[in-house]
Amino acid sequence: MPDYTTLAKTIASLTEGEDDTVALMATVVCEIHHFDDRFDWTGFYRVTAPDMLKIGPYQGGHGCLQIPFSRGVCGAAARTGQVQLVADVDAFEGHIACASSTRSDLGLPVFNAQNDVSAVFDLDSDQPDAFTQDDAEALTSILSDVFRR
Repeated sequence: MPDYTTLAKTIASLTEGEDDTVALMATVVCEIHHFDDRFDWTGFYRVTAPDMLKIGPYQGGHGCLQIPFSRGVCGAAARTGQVQLVADVDAFEGHIACASSTRSDLGLPVFNAQNDVSAVFDLDSDQPDAFTQDDAEALTSILSDVFRR
């Protein structure tokens, strides 16, 4: 099991006192991307218009520049406000193949202090069934601590 307790403490320490959303996103992405070898693409898609996500800070290969709420794993996370834990992206109806190597995906809605979805945190893996419910819960908690201040 990955040491999410230490990761949470590290991110809390690095982001303490910061209120710029992009700076927070960049720091969170960097720490999480390098935290686990399963994480091949790690990034944020920000809500920039009604029902539209636009790429934000990320690490890994290129991502999709825009994703409507009506499409893909990230769109579903934004539209429903619920975690999307996808063991096999090929079995996910409407999956957007930003990278052909992606086998599994974890899309986490990010809520602001007003409890609105402000972004989606996206983790892609080249391994099938790479993510667990424990990953989803730990990362959701970290994101909440950073972005609901």
